[in-house]
This record gives sequence, C-alpha cells and structure tokens, in this order.
Amino acid sequence: MQEEAIKSPSIERMSIGVVGLGDIGGGVARSIAEAGHELVVCDLRADVLEGFAEIAALATTPADLARQCSITLISVVNDAQVREVVTGADGLLSGAAAGSIIIVASTISPVTVIEIAAEAEKSGVSLIDCGVSGGPSAAATGDLICMVGGDEEVIERARPALDSFGSLVVHMGPLGSGLIAKLARNVVQYGAWLAAYEGQRIAEAAGIELSKLAAVIRASDAKIGGVSTLMFRATVAPMGSDDHEGLVSAMRAAAALAQKDLATAIQTAGQLGLELPGALVTQKNCDSIFGVGEAL
Repeated sequence: MQEEAIKSPSIERMSIGVVGLGDIGGGVARSIAEAGHELVVCDLRADVLEGFAEIAALATTPADLARQCSITLISVVNDAQVREVVTGADGLLSGAAAGSIIIVASTISPVTVIEIAAEAEKSGVSLIDCGVSGGPSAAATGDLICMVGGDEEVIERARPALDSFGSLVVHMGPLGSGLIAKLARNVVQYGAWLAAYEGQRIAEAAGIELSKLAAVIRASDAKIGGVSTLMFRATVAPMGSDDHEGLVSAMRAAAALAQKDLATAIQTAGQLGLELPGALVTQKNCDSIFGVGEAL
C-alpha cells in the first residue's frame, strides 16, 4: 500500500454503515454520503439519528445496520462501547455477513481491537483499526488523516470507504498499529500543548500579550517547522558511527543551544515566581531529543 493515498477519481459505490454519530462519526457519515455511497447509520440518540433521515437509512440496532452493509465504521467513545457494538446481543456480529468489514475508528486500546477482531474472524468478518486525526471539521469535509492497522488485503477492500472520509490514508502495520500511531500522535500533540501553556505562562507573567506570542510562534513554525521537525530519522536511538559526522555535530550543537535556552527560560520563570516542570524535563533530556544521548 502506498504511504500516501490520493482519493480515487472514480468511486466504487458501496453500502457503508456508521455506528456513533458524534462529532467525528457524524462528519464521517456525511462525507460517506457525499462521496456517493449508500449510507446506513445507527445511534442510541433518536434525535441525532433522525437528523440523518434525508441522506441515510436509519438502523435501530448495530445488527440491523450490519445486515444492510458490506463495511461498517464504529465511532463511539470507549472500549466497552466498542465491545457492545460488535459482540453485544444486538451487535454487528449478529447481523454481519461473512466477508464484510468492520472499521474501528474509536480511540481505544489496541489489545481490545485484537480481541474483538478474533471474535469477528469466527464469523468470517474482517476487522481493521483506523486512528483518525483532524477533528470534526476534517471529518465533515472528508479530510481526516487516517492511520490504519490490519491486513493489507482487507484495507484495500475497505479503500472506497476510507477514501471517502480521509485525505491521507497510511497503512501503519498489523492490526492495532493504527491506534498505536494515533496514541503516539496524541502524545506529541498534548506534549506540545503543555509546552505552549508553559510558554504562555512565562510571557503573561512578563506582561507580554499572548496574541502577540501566538503570532510569532505561528510565523516561526512556518519557517523552521513544528513538532515534527526532528522526525526525519528511522529510529530515535542515539546516533552512532554510521551517521554522518556533520549531522551528529549539528545535532550536538542544537542540543547544547536548546539546553542553554531552556535553562535561561527556567531561570527567568523562577525570577517571575513560576515553575515550568515541562521545560525542566525537556532541558534535562535535550541530548536524547536531538539523538545524541541515551533514550529518555
């Protein structure tokens, strides 16, 4: 499978179901309908379900939905809900035909996905996991970033559905890999937000307008890149003798500069009566971050 996938110019019309019509699932459902597929939806909230009556067939249970669909996407909140949707008394496996596909788009434990997939296999039903990123607006416009785990042949069969709500579809590896990638991506995002929060604290304490700080950060990121700037190596292990001497030297210099800058920021924060625990941890681990020290 190609790492990056451009949406197919011609759409293979399929019957696709969506269970869970929240911010992501609702947008995904509308994108699927917009792409020209036959849409079936299911949600416990009758008022939400009725909002899709003009573009979809309405199913009363996951089992009812599965009887009408060759592919079903699940977008509910947690592990217990996914289990109930798939293996419950009126779950998908009660109505799904052999050869059909379940896509788990909920952010749940990869272990749960593997366990549910084993149950689905007994009924001849294939299951893949699909971590998504981009938020409700991307879901509504069919522009989600999709991190998919599972058998490549199954993913290719599910491609028309994936392409209908995703602008980038990446096969991350075996079953569970899509959700692990989503969790890793979230670690990066929330860690970056912690850094942004601490940066705002020190700026605010010094009387700097936060809107001005945001403006210069956006402009700076456009020049030097954001949090993915250092994600250019195949491993996070420390660089070794096989790595280019110039690159190692540059990363050592960058780490030293980062340590100096962060130490100064931490000192300044202290003078303003602030503690920056995230910055302190980052400062102590700069060598690891830049690939010239032991792993964190």
